Amino acid sequence: MSTTADRRTPTILAAARKTLERPLASYQLVLGVTSILLGLGLIMVLSASSVFALTTADDSFYIFKRQLIFAVLGVIGAFVAANIKIDLLRKLVYPVLGVTTLLILATFIPGVGIEVQGNRNWLPLFGSFQLQPSEFAKLAVVLWTADLFARKERRIHEARHLLVPMIPVAGVIAMLVVAQGDLGTALVLFAVIVGMLWVVGLPGKYMGGVGLTVGALLVFFVATSPHRVIRMFSFLNPLASADSAGFQSVHGMMALATGGFWGVGLGGSRQKWGTLPEAHTDFILAVIGEELGLIGTFVVIILFGLLAYSGVRIATRTKDPFVRYSAAGITIWVITQAAVNIAMVLGLLPVIGIPLPLISYGGSSLLVTLVALGLLVNFAKTEPGAKRALAASRKRRGSLRSRLPKLQRR
Repeated sequence: MSTTADRRTPTILAAARKTLERPLASYQLVLGVTSILLGLGLIMVLSASSVFALTTADDSFYIFKRQLIFAVLGVIGAFVAANIKIDLLRKLVYPVLGVTTLLILATFIPGVGIEVQGNRNWLPLFGSFQLQPSEFAKLAVVLWTADLFARKERRIHEARHLLVPMIPVAGVIAMLVVAQGDLGTALVLFAVIVGMLWVVGLPGKYMGGVGLTVGALLVFFVATSPHRVIRMFSFLNPLASADSAGFQSVHGMMALATGGFWGVGLGGSRQKWGTLPEAHTDFILAVIGEELGLIGTFVVIILFGLLAYSGVRIATRTKDPFVRYSAAGITIWVITQAAVNIAMVLGLLPVIGIPLPLISYGGSSLLVTLVALGLLVNFAKTEPGAKRALAASRKRRGSLRSRLPKLQRR
């Protein structure tokens, strides 16, 4: 005997399928998911940083206000990115890559670059604000590679045209980031390089070589850095070094365990009171798990899953090769970074300094991620029927606004 729930399931699935078949589905998904993640991120930054900000700056809103400034700048940048013409964007690819590379090189200049926790990847802006050029390198590499592959579309079947000059240029930028001491950002760049080569269809034997090379480089960078070796061993058994190298992992897991299914309530985290290092940056998911519980953690994971689906949908439905490769690259970057951060907090990967996109505190990361997702919104307009559907939607809204005064007078 079928239940009411059994009868409703096909109806729900059919409605979902029909919704996803609409031309503006990707456009609305990227906008909606980005807005929710940004709002959740601002709320959680305020919650996770309030105690730390009060003890260090005598203002519990200090870190939140800084994040809010970059959020506003990021939303403005996303709006511009969502409306920029694709042809103009492609003209800006080389200047953006060049400026980003020069900014990364500037971090090595004594008296200019700023070292934070062993990573020399910051430049001073104004006041106490700083810029992290390596974050912008992710977007620059994605757009430059997409433009390169699009221009070589007719010779895309030849491996040498895929590998050169993509590997030398992107590889040098990734190595400069490694030289800054920022292996986390370099890991994302390596993932972008490998991922975009896979998307463009590099033959398997070459993909294997690129993958082995990247793997060997990562092992080398870990093995030649004492503090990374310590992190690796503490990852294997964090409880054995709970008072030293495993301290952050252990307290992150304690936060998740304390949260249980429903969480202790927004603002109720115990670990943020100085016990969990980087509670508002790299380990903000642990605070989400503690305050919002397993439900809150699942919501974050589902939202990133929807973002991944939207990016893949845009990349596979568009007819513009530059848009295809750019959408794929942005999706690989954001989802890889999110997956690594989530796995790190859950104890599935070693602790590595990498923020959770749109949620962790970090102005440079937030700003460039919003711009990248603004571009993804722009790319969604290239799907079949999307521009026509968007124009019709705007026309209906304009007609409704013009009729509102008349309706109100009645």
